Amino acid sequence: MTGCITILTPEDYRMSDQTMAAGFAAAFLDYAVSEGAPRDGLLAASGLAENDLADQDARIPVAAYHALIAAGIETTGDTSLLLRHVLETRLETMSIVGQIVHASTSFPHSLGQLNRYARLMADVPIPGGRDRFELVREADAVWLVDNSPSDGDWMAIEASFARFISEFRRSAPEYPFEQALEVTYAPPPHANRYPELFRVPVTFRAARNALRINPVWLDEAFDGGKDYVFGVFTRHADALLQDLATNDTVRSSVESRMLSDLHEGSMSMDRIARDLGMSRQTLYRRLKEEGVTFAEVHDELRRRMAIDYLGTRKVSVGETAYLLGFSEASAFVRAFRRWTGSSPTAWMNE
Repeated sequence: MTGCITILTPEDYRMSDQTMAAGFAAAFLDYAVSEGAPRDGLLAASGLAENDLADQDARIPVAAYHALIAAGIETTGDTSLLLRHVLETRLETMSIVGQIVHASTSFPHSLGQLNRYARLMADVPIPGGRDRFELVREADAVWLVDNSPSDGDWMAIEASFARFISEFRRSAPEYPFEQALEVTYAPPPHANRYPELFRVPVTFRAARNALRINPVWLDEAFDGGKDYVFGVFTRHADALLQDLATNDTVRSSVESRMLSDLHEGSMSMDRIARDLGMSRQTLYRRLKEEGVTFAEVHDELRRRMAIDYLGTRKVSVGETAYLLGFSEASAFVRAFRRWTGSSPTAWMNE
């Protein structure tokens, strides 16, 4: 049973420039195998090889990780597989970011480091240049808000909050971290397991993705805070961030800024150039050096997102047209025919 997840092919993930740390895929692979999934089958479905996962800091396509998860769920028949994996594993075993979090002096301090080094875990463009996670006070309540884009998919959101819960349950069971959960998605196929796994009241189809936390953690010091160890870890992480920045393409930067405004339709090259700290002429030249035009980047991004939305059955044809910024569904259908040679409906039925 796959719910709304689809298994991607190696060709699918080559279409995306977004990457993530291999340690997360390696850890999930081991967990899925322990749950009865065939290792070779999972690797084949994701297009990954054992060598791709040997170094936890190596980068792999985000879509390959998604394909790995989808294959694990497909073969085990358990849509809660990723959620259970996150709740039962340790972040520091799969990412340097986990080591930094545990060497921080407090939760607010660790949250700042998590935002600072979030890209080392995965490329997740956040609209408006905001931090991915922020603390929001509402009367006596404190909420941890996830600002990552939400398209109604449950997988990434439930996993992000489960990671916080997992770390605190293991490190400080005497001070329960989680108190309530709000999510924008509808109940997933395994919603009946939420009381057992999350252990807090959950509001589905909420206006935001947020976890209400125990306010004691705003002031409680971490036992593991050590300046020397923290410095060693952050120097290593800074070097990894610099490597990523060096390997960035202008195209990937443009795509990241397009994503949050894709529903608006037309894209302002002047505005995106300004956001990237360059003139329109410089952006034009830099993209030309990479063999593409601004319009081609926009068109290709729309194509990839259309295939993602429709391939996973997340939204209807009409909703996809809106999300991609087409003024009319008929214009989207014409574009989809140009991209794939068939209509959206025929493509989904193939």
